[in-house]
Order: sequence, then C-alpha cells, then structure tokens
Amino acid sequence: MTAPVCVTIGDEIARYGFGNDHPFGPHRMGAFWERATRTGLALRLTVREPVMAERTLIERFHTPVYVEQVLRQSESGTGLLDMGDTPAFKGVYEAAGHVVGSAVDLTHAIMKGSCRRAFIPIAGLHHARRDTASGFCVFNDCGVVIETLKEEYGLTRIAYVDIDAHHGDGVFYGFESDPAVIFADMHQDGHTLYPGTGHPHETGTGSAEGLKLNLPMPPGSTDSDFFRHWPMVEAFIRKQKPEFILLQCGTDSIAGDPITQMAWTTAAHAHAAKQLALLAEELGHGRILATGGGGYNPVNIAEGWCAVVESLLDTDTAL
Repeated sequence: MTAPVCVTIGDEIARYGFGNDHPFGPHRMGAFWERATRTGLALRLTVREPVMAERTLIERFHTPVYVEQVLRQSESGTGLLDMGDTPAFKGVYEAAGHVVGSAVDLTHAIMKGSCRRAFIPIAGLHHARRDTASGFCVFNDCGVVIETLKEEYGLTRIAYVDIDAHHGDGVFYGFESDPAVIFADMHQDGHTLYPGTGHPHETGTGSAEGLKLNLPMPPGSTDSDFFRHWPMVEAFIRKQKPEFILLQCGTDSIAGDPITQMAWTTAAHAHAAKQLALLAEELGHGRILATGGGGYNPVNIAEGWCAVVESLLDTDTAL
C-alpha cells in the first residue's frame, strides 16, 4: 500500500549546494534523511527519485536569457549568478534543474493521486527572480510549480505559505499582480535581514490587491509570537479556498540558526504543516506540497523537517 506522504531523496538534489564551507552546503539533505532513517520515519514514507527538469519547464517561470546564463556558467563553474550571494559551480544547472524537476514531479504525483501530500527537502528556493539568481537560489522551483499548476491543471487559487526567516521575495514579486496566487509570509523583519522586503503594506497589486499577506516579525521572535500571528495566516488562506497549498518551511526561523535571529522551535513548523494539511482536507482535495527552504543549523534542519513530515503523516489520524 502506498504511503500517503511522498518524499524525494537522492544525490541529484543533495548536490545543490555551494561547498562544505558555505551556509548552503551539500550536507543539508543528509542531515534530514539520517534522522528520518534513524527514527523510523523514513519507513512510513513513499520515496521518489529526483527528476531533471526540461529547459522548457524551467522557462515557465524564468526568462530564456537567464536560463542560458546559468547553462553557460554551469559549464565554466566560475563567476556569480547574481550581485554577490550566489556563486556558480560546475554542474549548477543540473543541480538546480533537478530541484525544479523533482518539485514538479511531486506536484504531478499529488494532482494525479499517487500521493496525497509530499515533502522535498532541497527545494523552496524562494529568492530566485524570473531573470536572476538571488540569495543562494538559482531556479525558483516554487514559481515553476505555480506556473505548472496554472498551465497544466487550470488551477486559479493556489496558496503559497512561507515560514522561512527570509521573505520569499522571488515568489512574491513574481506573482505580485497575479490573483491566482494567494500569498502569506511570516518572516524576520526586512529592516533587519536579507532581502529587506515583505513589509505589511505589500498586499498585491492590480487584480491581486489584498491577496498577499506579509507579516514581518522582529528579531528574537519566539513561539508565542508565532502562535499569536498564525491564526491570521490560516484565516487568510481559508477564506480563499485554495485548490493547492505550497508550504515553504525553512528552518532558519528556528533558534540557533547562524545567519538569522529568529527564535521559534520546531513546534511552529509542525503546527503550520499540520494546520495547512488539515485545511487541505477540509477543502476536499488534501493537496499540500512542503519544501525545505532555508536553514543552516544541521540539528534544526533535521528536527524541523522531520517535524513537518510527521505532521503531514499524522494528519490522517486526526481526520
């Protein structure tokens, strides 16, 4: 019998990283999967192999000129892909392409009923813009997933919820005027952390005005702050009755991350995943894809992502 939760694991996505000395190193998937295996969590999951995205798929969100730039610098392994945060390395195109392809593969699996919910640890690269890399993010898998849900499945109400410490600016600005994307983001205040965006007045433009919610949190915010604000996120998403939910659950919002100043615990991540999964069930479709996002403390990565997956699994027992 197929487990209700799918997870993508494989060297192809683990290779997405910028070296062992970089905060976003290639060890991140292994930290999660070692704990999932050791605790028996892995046995409760359906594991899928990584999938490489075709260039045409990547270009659903990204411009052809930018994709060509990544291809060129992937071959040379030199230079920066943005203004300073995201270095090229040999094979970066293939590594980032596998992240995109795998996230879309899970999306198809959910839409076609192969699994009800899914998680991919190396994904949620929410800073990449349509025409450039940004903040360790080369291709924006979330953006490609959203475009795929619109183009292939005709969805008109797609929810994107982000609890990474950093604002998901690539997704926000990529769909700022798109009424099909319901966006909610709890993050460390942009006045104190990269990328400096995600202010409360940023609520969408044009026909999407009012469909974007940004909740900046002060540095040092704890679980009490999370649980005080979370009902606002949940009510905002529920009101729009989304047909699919994307959760970017970066663990850099957990206390002890080396490059952020948030102080949540894994309880926040477990709660967000559980409540969104329950909401998806309440709406009758159950569709939720969680992406690992950021996080640079190996213990937090392992515990936070396992807590998310456990919540996705345990949703069945709460129904």
